[in-house]
Amino acid sequence: MSDTSVFHDGELFVQNKLGVANDVAKFAPRAIRNFMPDQHRLFYQMLPMMITGALDDQGRPWATAAFGQRGFIHSPDEHTLQIGALPVLHDYLNLQIGAKAKLGLVGIELETRRRNRMNGIIDYATDHGLTVTVDQSYGNCPQYIQRRDVNLHMQNPDGQTLIQSDTITSGAQEIIETADTFFIASRTADIDSDPRSGIDASHRGGHPGFVKVTEEGHLMFPDFSGNRFFNTLGNIAVDGRVGLFIPEFNTGRAAFLTGRAEIIWDGPKVDAFMGAERLVTVHPECIVVAENVLPIRGDLVEPWPLLKNTGTWV
Repeated sequence: MSDTSVFHDGELFVQNKLGVANDVAKFAPRAIRNFMPDQHRLFYQMLPMMITGALDDQGRPWATAAFGQRGFIHSPDEHTLQIGALPVLHDYLNLQIGAKAKLGLVGIELETRRRNRMNGIIDYATDHGLTVTVDQSYGNCPQYIQRRDVNLHMQNPDGQTLIQSDTITSGAQEIIETADTFFIASRTADIDSDPRSGIDASHRGGHPGFVKVTEEGHLMFPDFSGNRFFNTLGNIAVDGRVGLFIPEFNTGRAAFLTGRAEIIWDGPKVDAFMGAERLVTVHPECIVVAENVLPIRGDLVEPWPLLKNTGTWV
């Protein structure tokens, strides 16, 4: 990795391939920090949900989330975030969330479309939560976030069911192909003390139907215009292992999967999807459909207004 860049080799590869590296280099060092601005620290403390990206015992990324009453997240200083809950299904998925493990985080407020990201290393872990030290912290724009009214919803633990498979079941396909939102976790090839290495978690949004299941049983989704950092694509370029968390905010159901991703840079499939700059395919290796898993509900209030410039597979 370059000693002078805030990006790792995969991110730089994608930026150079797409001709944006020089422009991004002019503002990225100011945007990507090794601390959280006070605005971010206060923002996280108002959230009932924190999206997490973590590795399992096989090194595969999974995206999931931790939930709690507003205030369950706390920042005692600009380098530290305390999360007073563990990610859902962490034990079932064998997530490695002990001390010294890397973690990717996205704080997202669906009511206002605000979001911020933080990648870090777990300093301390208990049965009730995690203390994370910042590696990289930065803000994100509101693009593609569907606005929702969000409320915590107490679950009945006896009502939770998990169905696991290595192929996409009909239940998983229903969640996937009606989703307007999902979260993706990705990883660098090597994970060490370099703050640019580790796990990234990111949000994706579109019209219901913007993710499809192909005839081969893979997932395919468009990559729309973003901040040009290419954190997710950069990780895919050098490693390819990803995890997806696809929530149904109105039912509490969700699909979780891990697999291998590939980037389709151009061609007729890209051209055929309105708004797509690239496509990503994911070859699933393990899929879990969970009923009654999300202690949160969120009725759709307003889709992202500029979705009118994007398409669906239907």
